[in-house]
Amino acid sequence: MFLRYAALAAVVVAASGCVQERVVHERRVVVERPAPQYVEVVAPQPPPQEVIEVEPAYRPGFVWARGYWHWDGRRYVAMHGHWEPVRPGYRYEHPHWERHNDGWHLRAGAWIN
Repeated sequence: MFLRYAALAAVVVAASGCVQERVVHERRVVVERPAPQYVEVVAPQPPPQEVIEVEPAYRPGFVWARGYWHWDGRRYVAMHGHWEPVRPGYRYEHPHWERHNDGWHLRAGAWIN
């Protein structure tokens, strides 16, 4: 009886070093981003008319998100543009200011389908 258990233990020990782990399917890494927090920015006066920057040359697969003037509560501050990866089926609406009865409202850049 002892020989049977010894033989079984020897087989288990020998086989344990031969295990190979196979990847049956690839798992995509999902990065969860918190929902963006939107803050309504209202300025008492219109933004400056001066150009913040010159739009760079076309870059395949990207859209240039134009720079804009941001109201910090006391004055306008230039916010420079950046590249946004193209999203098929969507169009990019650039940041812009709109006049309303209570002042100037900033509409942040966004992808619209």
